[in-house]
Amino acid sequence: MPTESDKIELSEHELREIAGYAARCARRTLPLFEQSLPADPRPREAVEAAEAFAGGGRRTGALRQSAWAAYRAAQDAAAPASAASPASPASPASPASPASPAAADAARAASHAAAAAYLHPLANAHQVKHVLGAAAHAARAEELAAGDSAAGEARPVTVGDPATVRSPAAGVGTLEWACQHAPPAVAAVLGRLPAAPPGGGRVGELMRDLDAALRA
Repeated sequence: MPTESDKIELSEHELREIAGYAARCARRTLPLFEQSLPADPRPREAVEAAEAFAGGGRRTGALRQSAWAAYRAAQDAAAPASAASPASPASPASPASPASPAAADAARAASHAAAAAYLHPLANAHQVKHVLGAAAHAARAEELAAGDSAAGEARPVTVGDPATVRSPAAGVGTLEWACQHAPPAVAAVLGRLPAAPPGGGRVGELMRDLDAALRA
């Protein structure tokens, strides 16, 4: 079992595969954000930046900035329009833009997709978030869009269980997809990392469910 002070093997090919996987997971819930804030391009730009890196592009400062921009878009989506960040010129917040927890998690998924390129080759449980954060936030966005409250009671999800796959509110549309479509690099790198860390609320639970399924 690796310890957090250990370095792990991580090839450029694996890093690009992980970034592409994260982008595909995040892209699944982009419509949830764009339905609420159609004039805000930041999450889509983050996903496209992750896809460009996955396709062979350079890991530039613009890629990192796209991750932060999508993170700020999530903050704007989570806040009432009157409280949206005034320092974000790209923010389309208006008096008619209510807070949208589902849109916020969709934007967080996009942010994690762009940040996946910055996975560090360290045996640290928090690095699992770089691998699976986009999928977990996308799954949570689906839950919220299906009607779960932001503070709703957490329910266990068994990835691959048909009884849960059929329930849209279980958040397993993207979670199941993420399990079935993970490239070999994802499971290989997870195998070099400790298990996903505790905490993180419902998103953390979804991440741990996916992490366990991919290691099985």
